[in-house]
Amino acid sequence: MGLLIDGKWHDRWYNTKDSGGRFVRQDSAFRHWVRADGSTAFKPEANRYHLYVSLACPWAHRTLIMRRLKGLQHVIGVSVVHPVMLEHGWTFDAVAGDSGGDSVNNYTYLYDVYVAAQPNYSGRVTVPVLWDKHAKTIVNNESSEIIRMFNAEFDELGDNHHDYYPPALRPEIDSVNEFVYHDINNGVYRCGFATTQDAYDEAYLALFAALDNIEARLAAQRYLAGPVITEADWRLFTTLVRFDTVYYSHFKCNRQRLRDYHQLWNYTRELYQHRHIAETVNMHHIKTHYFASHRSINPSGIVPQGPVIDFAAPHDRGH
Repeated sequence: MGLLIDGKWHDRWYNTKDSGGRFVRQDSAFRHWVRADGSTAFKPEANRYHLYVSLACPWAHRTLIMRRLKGLQHVIGVSVVHPVMLEHGWTFDAVAGDSGGDSVNNYTYLYDVYVAAQPNYSGRVTVPVLWDKHAKTIVNNESSEIIRMFNAEFDELGDNHHDYYPPALRPEIDSVNEFVYHDINNGVYRCGFATTQDAYDEAYLALFAALDNIEARLAAQRYLAGPVITEADWRLFTTLVRFDTVYYSHFKCNRQRLRDYHQLWNYTRELYQHRHIAETVNMHHIKTHYFASHRSINPSGIVPQGPVIDFAAPHDRGH
């Protein structure tokens, strides 16, 4: 990730730490919207938009899930970055990264995409990125907004049979998202990138209190916002599916494994076995990115062989 400042790449973690060593995630820079009602310059059109992602990144994973669930795989193309992110940030190294490269702009680095959109860009360079091939610019690089666009704004071009942000559940979804984002999605990063013991302890306690809360919630109802799957479930899933493999050890989130929770473990397997979801999960990229890229945490860059986790094993949550 890193920072692009005055056209020069700076090889350091793009987020900041507060005075107490707490990890602070910065806001996304591009926040335009594709609108089906024509209220913006970005209209939903087939083959106009392109998605830049990492298969390792949980934020990018959200967008791949929503793209697939909404039947947009033939409407919106995808380019995948190399799983290892080092001195030049995200790259399109197709040989080592089995990514296929940048199929739209033929760039070498993701920061080239940002500079193409804004020549004087200074800021963080992250995935996902929604690119407009017609206007040759970035529409949006905030995953929570991209999944909302995919869910609703492309319904004439994809699968409109399921709304993952239904009006009746929006207050509950928003409430759950806020809680899950702060203490779980971002909570694992707050553990992993804390630079003081107090900051780590604070994040660790909040993370497991939140997971305990979700465990109790799932014992009382099928999904996070009630009886149907919503975007809240997919936003949590991308963290849960990485938990035992990466966050438990690499980010020191080791009070217990996901598999030690009855409800959460069954819930994660149920979501993994939902139609088309397994094809969006790439454990090779996930493990390679975290263990080989974060040299401040894992200086050797050695990627562990295990653990072996069978997300396809039967769950007991019914049908």
